Amino acid sequence: MYRLLSGIFMGWSVGSNNSANIFATAVFSKTIRYRTAITLCAIFVILGALVEGQRGMHTLSGLVEQTMDSAFIASLAAALTVTLMTVLRLPVSTSQAMVGAIIGIGILWGEVNLSGLTKVVICWVGTPVGTVIITLILYPLIGKILDMLPINIFTRDYILKIGLLTAGSYGAYALGANNVATVTGVYIQTGQLTLFQAVLLGGASIALGAVTYSKNVMMTVGKKLVKLDPFSAFIAVASMALVVHFYAKVGVPVSTSQGIVGAVLSIGILKGVKTINMKTLVSILFGWLGTPLVALILSYILYRVIFM
Repeated sequence: MYRLLSGIFMGWSVGSNNSANIFATAVFSKTIRYRTAITLCAIFVILGALVEGQRGMHTLSGLVEQTMDSAFIASLAAALTVTLMTVLRLPVSTSQAMVGAIIGIGILWGEVNLSGLTKVVICWVGTPVGTVIITLILYPLIGKILDMLPINIFTRDYILKIGLLTAGSYGAYALGANNVATVTGVYIQTGQLTLFQAVLLGGASIALGAVTYSKNVMMTVGKKLVKLDPFSAFIAVASMALVVHFYAKVGVPVSTSQGIVGAVLSIGILKGVKTINMKTLVSILFGWLGTPLVALILSYILYRVIFM
């Protein structure tokens, strides 16, 4: 039973890091209060996990044949990696951390399902590319629609606030539906959890991370990379949510971090490259590249030390 603790730890780390991507832009555009944001995030993460979290459960566990010991180590290594990146205030891919950890064990065993890995990697690349494309379409389109409406500035601000609340809740739902597989997917193959238990435990642990330790990464995404007005924040969150939800239906866990950063960068490009904080961008890219590698090394070492 103790092996499930690493899965709960992984869920907490997902919530503390990736939930920041959902409402960060809204909070730091001063449209939504932080407390409101994390409350909505927790509720809709659990809802997304329960309603649509089943699809991706077998994708990650299929990369390497899992045992109770390997599931424990993979979750522990991935969680430690994501927690490290969260302390460094870097939004990273929890799915990349888990895949890196699983591959580390697979290398140790001499067994990795390369066809399954190829599918996952293609979807990883498609996530930021998808949000860039959708943002470049939605930003001018919805901007023109709002400009055409016979409304005053106060009504416009109210519409944007409702839009941000809706888009953020949808984004949290998509996070739960997509990333719960990263948290507890490996435990299904080993028989430690049923499908329902896996999505419930995973969703609840993600929500816990969002409520307790998401503010630091939220600051990096919402304030340091590109400063956003409420309209830009709405477009960024909506684009990310659409792409992540699409991959939840495909059944491949992807990164909300890469999704939101792609959207925010698109807005930075539309407003002028000078609005982008290049130092922050380089740090984020370093986190993306380092996450799977660190998780791979950790899982390899931990498994050897503990079980060999």
